Amino acid sequence: MLYDNVKRVCSEKGVSVGYVEKQCELSNGSISKWNENEPGIRKVQKVADFLGVPIEKLLEEEEVG
Repeated sequence: MLYDNVKRVCSEKGVSVGYVEKQCELSNGSISKWNENEPGIRKVQKVADFLGVPIEKLLEEEEVG
C-alpha cells in the first residue's frame, strides 16, 4: 500500500521512484520494499516533503470501489 501510494504520486509528479530515493538519500530500491517492510516515519515524511504532499496521502488506505 505505501509503495503503491508513493509510486502513484511519483507518476502524478512525473518523477521516478528511483529519483526520489536518490534525492532523499535512501538506498536504491528501498521504497519498493515499503509494502512488505514498514519504514521509519522520518523516511516517509522525507519522501512526502520531497513530493510536496501531506504524509497522510502516502499512508492512506486505497479506496475500494
